[in-house]
Parts: sequence; structure tokens; C-alpha cells
Amino acid sequence: MLGIRKRGNKGLRELFIHGARAVLARPENAIAIFGNWILELLSRKPYNVVVVALANKLARIAWSVLSTKQAFEVRVQA
Repeated sequence: MLGIRKRGNKGLRELFIHGARAVLARPENAIAIFGNWILELLSRKPYNVVVVALANKLARIAWSVLSTKQAFEVRVQA
């Protein structure tokens, strides 16, 4: 593994990282939205790797909302 890549728009990447850190600052809210995925990832990966994984998920959600013009619906798997 070569580490976390720094491709794409730097400003946008920073905003998604800040957003992911804000979500992880309140784990109870993160669990309500993303389910146990966050907790499981935090238990086996370093914090910064989890931040980047969450930023990636947020970016994919944002792209989906913009491309489909449909609101994001939270579907937590039990």
C-alpha cells in the first residue's frame, strides 16, 4: 500500500476531510447515519484511515445526490 493518495481538487478534498472529522467527533450521530460500519472500521483501522474512508463515502453520496437530483435517504443495515 502506498498510503493515502492526494489526487483531485485539494480544496474539495480538504472540505470532505473536515466534514468526515466533524461526523466522527460525534460518534452517536455517525452511528445513527452510517450504522455500525463506523465502529467496526474504528476498531480495526487507524483513525486517519477511517477519516479518509468516511470522506470517500461522503463524496460518493454527494456525487449521487448531484447526479440523480434525488434526496439522500438514510438506510442503515441492521
